[in-house]
Amino acid sequence: MTDTPQPNYLTAPDGERIAYHSHPGTSDFGLLWLGGFKSDMDGTKALAIEEWARARDISTTRFDYFAHGASSGDFAAGTISRWTRDTEQVLNEVAQGPQILIGSSMGGWIALKLALARPEAVKALMLIAPAPDFTGDLMWDTFSPEIQAQLSRGEPYEQPSEYDDAPYLITPQLIEDGRRNFVLTGALPLTCPVRIAQGMADPDVPWERTLKLTRQIESPDIDLTLVKNGDHRFSDPHCLTLLQNMLQGLAERQ
Repeated sequence: MTDTPQPNYLTAPDGERIAYHSHPGTSDFGLLWLGGFKSDMDGTKALAIEEWARARDISTTRFDYFAHGASSGDFAAGTISRWTRDTEQVLNEVAQGPQILIGSSMGGWIALKLALARPEAVKALMLIAPAPDFTGDLMWDTFSPEIQAQLSRGEPYEQPSEYDDAPYLITPQLIEDGRRNFVLTGALPLTCPVRIAQGMADPDVPWERTLKLTRQIESPDIDLTLVKNGDHRFSDPHCLTLLQNMLQGLAERQ
C-alpha cells in the first residue's frame, strides 16, 4: 500500500497554514483545483483530475482553503473573501504558469471572481455545479424568519448537512461577507473559454440557476453540459469521465 504523501504548506499573511499538493509538468499552463464549501483537496473529483493531468504531464495544484482539510484555522472565521485570498496566494506562489481554474460548487464562485480580477492568469474555466452567490439565494433566502433573526442577532446557525455528520456552521460573517462578494449582479465580462458541468438532479444547485449563469457570462466560447441524473457530488464514473473529456478539449485549445 502506497503511503499518502504529506501536503506542503504556504504561510498566509496572518500566520495560518494553507495545505497543498502540486505536481510539475511540461505544459505551459496548469490546472488549479478549487473545492467546495467544507470540502477538501482529497475528494474523488480532485484526485481523478490530478491523475488525468499527471498522465499527460500537465502541472496540477490542489489545496485546502483556510479551516478546510489539512489547512489551519477556525471555520467560524471563514468567509468568501478569506477563501478567495487563499486561492490567489496559491495561484501566485505555487501554480505553474497561467491556469485552467476548475471550480466545484463554492469553488466556482471563487474561480469566477479570480477570472474577473486576474484575466492574465486564467487560461480557461471549468465549473462543476457552480454556486456563485450561494450565501444569498441558496442560504439566506431559504432560511426561516427565525433563523434569519438568529443570524441578524450575531448568533451562528448550525445547518444540517447531507455530506457531513456534523452540521455546517453558518455565521453572520459568512452571510455578510458573501453579500460583498456577489458576482451575479449583471453580465460577467469574461473572454476566456468556459465549460460548465451540471447535474439536473442536484438538490443544492438547481440546473436552471446554472443555465442563467451561462447566459450572464459574456464569453463567446462557453459550453454547458447537463447530466440528467447527475447530483451535486458529480463524482460517479460517468461524471468523472465527462469531466476528463471536458478537460481534454480545453487542454487541446491551449
